[in-house]
Amino acid sequence: MIRTEPAVLVLEDGTRYEGLAYGARGERYGELVFTTGMTGYQETLSDPSYAGQIVVQTAPHIGNTGVNDEDMESAGFWPAGYVVRDPSRVVSNWRAQADLESALVESGIVGISDVDTRALTRKIRDRGAMRAGVFSGEALGIAEAEQLERVQAQPEMAGRYLSDRVTTDAAYVAEHTGSERIGVVALLDLGVKTATIRNLNYRGFDVHVLPADATADDVRATGADAIFYSNGPGDPEANDAQAQLLRELLREGYPFMGICFGNQLLGRALGFDTYKLPFGHRGINQPVRDTATGKVEITAQNHGFAVDVPLDGPVDSPAGLGRVEVSHIGLNDQVVEGLRCLDIPAFSVQFHPEAASGPHDASPLFDRFRDLVVAAKADKQHN
Repeated sequence: MIRTEPAVLVLEDGTRYEGLAYGARGERYGELVFTTGMTGYQETLSDPSYAGQIVVQTAPHIGNTGVNDEDMESAGFWPAGYVVRDPSRVVSNWRAQADLESALVESGIVGISDVDTRALTRKIRDRGAMRAGVFSGEALGIAEAEQLERVQAQPEMAGRYLSDRVTTDAAYVAEHTGSERIGVVALLDLGVKTATIRNLNYRGFDVHVLPADATADDVRATGADAIFYSNGPGDPEANDAQAQLLRELLREGYPFMGICFGNQLLGRALGFDTYKLPFGHRGINQPVRDTATGKVEITAQNHGFAVDVPLDGPVDSPAGLGRVEVSHIGLNDQVVEGLRCLDIPAFSVQFHPEAASGPHDASPLFDRFRDLVVAAKADKQHN
């Protein structure tokens, strides 16, 4: 496919990147971020955590394997916009059911190609994530000054509540697929990915997926043996209701696991603060160190916020939930990448052990959660 229609990417500082239209035409606004994965662009696009963001792919060649139904992490694509350097002109993969650009058009994702994504990524690393807009089609007729005004009028990611945009409309159940049924997990859907539910099902859990506004009574009504908080977009500080809910459930003794946004909300439930990172961690090549074993794992990550907890040894939870320690540390910038509660059955990680496009170093964390639930159930029966 030969692309000739122009498009422009406008940053909030006034920088303009001219390129060619890719995907749907129109205007879209969001926080400009980059992701470093060399593969897995479909998993990126269908990850609800990217809601409200314009995603820059640092890998230069995108679309060569097409798209298919099997690799979708949710029902659709979520980014506000999409920026690539060289879209593939052909699809070459036996699993492909359609080409990427057709899927972008169908999902209404306004994109731009033929942009120097290396220079753009360096800018984000220097200046931090920023608001931006993609303009193509009739939107190119908007005066440059007005385009910039519209970009600058958009809300910043700090303070945004986006869980209501990505959560399920109604509760549903995904039954276990493992050889042994372990129990019931109540999963709060803050933007959950299909791979997360699949991993829990495989470990023997019936997963009751609940909307983001679920109450403690909704959770108890599932007969849950444990609680799980998913990944998701937005500022965890804006999700105070979900943090308060988790605090209540932790005090009732429910075992808990959280990933990504769920890690940040565990931190807030324990009484710690969260803060926005300059440009976040996004990609499938992020190294973390397990503080207990010293083992280094390569992980998939997608987050722009982090938990503020001391790295050096256990500390008391400000919310009175016992001692807490940092379980994983990011080796690129020493950011907290996981929490381990020492006096209650709860832990979380900032990265994605379910990463469908890889890597899979962290997938045994689901086994750890299963063992935690089994032990908690045994203690309950004994007492």
